[in-house]
Amino acid sequence: MVNTDEFVRRLERILSYYSMSAAAFADKIQVQRSSISHLLTGRNKPSLEFVLKVVKTFPEVNLYWLLNGKGSFPQKSTAAPTPGTKTKPKDEIPTTSDAKTIHKIIIFYEDGSFKAFDKNLDTL
Repeated sequence: MVNTDEFVRRLERILSYYSMSAAAFADKIQVQRSSISHLLTGRNKPSLEFVLKVVKTFPEVNLYWLLNGKGSFPQKSTAAPTPGTKTKPKDEIPTTSDAKTIHKIIIFYEDGSFKAFDKNLDTL
């Protein structure tokens, strides 16, 4: 559960970092200005939609830092690639050079459960 007082302090730090007023911040993440005001005064708790809009609009904001203070802000970016090296987009599925096909994907969760997908990517 998110501690609202600490969340507000982190939100204020973001506003300060970007030198933005609460109104400008609300406009930037496309929420009503009153929702920022209500968050800052402690009247309302942050919604998941609000949190996701913040991290999507400001890539330097780490989700875990915003929610529970773990991690850093601004988020440390990864080192720049060495010139001449090829980088892949994050969402790209890795492939091998010998054109192997994927037969099954299994995702293991921390609670011990799992989900398996066959080669047609249908849940087993």
